[in-house]
Amino acid sequence: MITVASVPAGHPYVAAVVDPNSVVLLPDPTPPGVTEPDRWWPPRLLDPAYLSTQLGSFDLLHVHFGFDATPPETLAEVAALLDRSGIPLIVTVHDLENPHFLDQTEHHRRLGVLLAAASAVVTLTEGAAREIEHRWRKNSVVLPHPNVVPLEEIGAPRVHREPVVAIHAKGLRANIDPWPVLDALMAPPLTGRHLRLDLDESALASARADEVSDQRLSAYRAAGVDVRVHPRFSDAELSGYLGDIDVLVLPYRFGTHSGWVEACRDAGVRAVVPDCGHLHEQHLFPVYRYDRAGLDTAGLVRAVEVAIDQASQPPSISGAVLREHREHQRNWVRRQMTQVYSRSLAREVVA
Repeated sequence: MITVASVPAGHPYVAAVVDPNSVVLLPDPTPPGVTEPDRWWPPRLLDPAYLSTQLGSFDLLHVHFGFDATPPETLAEVAALLDRSGIPLIVTVHDLENPHFLDQTEHHRRLGVLLAAASAVVTLTEGAAREIEHRWRKNSVVLPHPNVVPLEEIGAPRVHREPVVAIHAKGLRANIDPWPVLDALMAPPLTGRHLRLDLDESALASARADEVSDQRLSAYRAAGVDVRVHPRFSDAELSGYLGDIDVLVLPYRFGTHSGWVEACRDAGVRAVVPDCGHLHEQHLFPVYRYDRAGLDTAGLVRAVEVAIDQASQPPSISGAVLREHREHQRNWVRRQMTQVYSRSLAREVVA
């Protein structure tokens, strides 16, 4: 068995890619005195002082995400400590562009430090792998994102209805700009469609809270949009949400990959994805142009019309076939990830 310390460990993606038959995944270490177990804390494994006390308790360190608050200089200390100890560093690049920041300078510095020290690099799409090779001269193992929806729920029958077109603005993080997209969906030729806008309550306390005025939301409601402001969805609530909608438009001006694309695929929802990053490589969903320069309104309308038409048709494959495909894919990804770990450990032994 290979013992892996992961940053983070308690995340659905990480659980999906780790084979419990060959890998022991250590739990996330929590700071002393923590009384809010669900709150995010800076990863202790990226604190050199703490990490130095844990050497010998794991075979390798795998960094996925959560290093936003760690200075590049500290990451370099972590990398040097691992190198001196003969412990491989594995890095999965989920985000070439960090969706939480407008300025990507520090994110790219952090990635540069991690990738320079990595024994192996993993990413989710061929396009992202090409970017990593171009920017940092590192080869990547490409492993597709496994299922997000639990296997037993994949391919569940869907309600036949007039398609509901939804936008989820989450907490209005930096890369999300729902207002031009929603305005375009309310105009001809899509006027009269069932539109839904969701916002996490955290948006009301965010740096962009002024955008969520009562006047704006009331105007949308008066125009017929089903506007809902609520706490962030639990896993069960997310499944219910995906059952209540038929088309989900992702209003991202920049980004790289998205777990929501995977969730839509699993739940039978048609996603409409922007052409930024490599979301369009994850699955064959309609694409529109939306970036820092602006929105291609006509392209958005065409993509949504295609998605509505697709949502109105019977699924192209049965739920059982999709479920089986996703299970086989997850198991294959797990085997490949174990091989990444084994090869990295073998190189350390030879060195």
